Amino acid sequence: MSQENDQYLTGKLLLAMPSIGDPRFDHAVIYMCAHDENGAMGLAINQKAPGIRFDKVLEQLGIPEGVKLNFDELPQDVMHGGPVDPGRGFLLHSGDFSHKETIGINDDYGVTGTLDALQSIIDGEGPADYLFILGYAGWEAGQLEDELKQNAWLVCDPDKDIIFHEALDDKWKKAVATLGFDPALLSGESGSA
Repeated sequence: MSQENDQYLTGKLLLAMPSIGDPRFDHAVIYMCAHDENGAMGLAINQKAPGIRFDKVLEQLGIPEGVKLNFDELPQDVMHGGPVDPGRGFLLHSGDFSHKETIGINDDYGVTGTLDALQSIIDGEGPADYLFILGYAGWEAGQLEDELKQNAWLVCDPDKDIIFHEALDDKWKKAVATLGFDPALLSGESGSA
């Protein structure tokens, strides 16, 4: 995959337009992990996985005796990354962490298979910033490009604060605002001149 090619969106944020027409992506903010001529894969970062808490996931993995985690300092929400493979977990994280299974998106962000990454968090060696995400959004070859032509998505540069620190309900509005748009003025209606 060539990240040099501007037509590909690896490392960018996709912002669902109000007119997207798919309730699964209503006001979705998706971090693009991969995009090339074969398709695309991204992780929604502003949709909570219902009924799943991060501290409970860690407890189920088995915290070794003697390891004390301050659950108040851990993120409590598990994200619903998209409709594809909802039982598969990912850790989207800051670039300060790398493991043999880490896929480096760029210098600032990476994605790691959850078991190794979660064990690193338990061991106190995890990344500074991260989101635990179940499932992902996937597009076949040309599908995302077609959706972009239909104005289903806006594209913006990633922002660490929006990705990792902004309240879930505010991520979409804040990301849209980075493009210079007033989110309140974006309409779900489309027209032609």
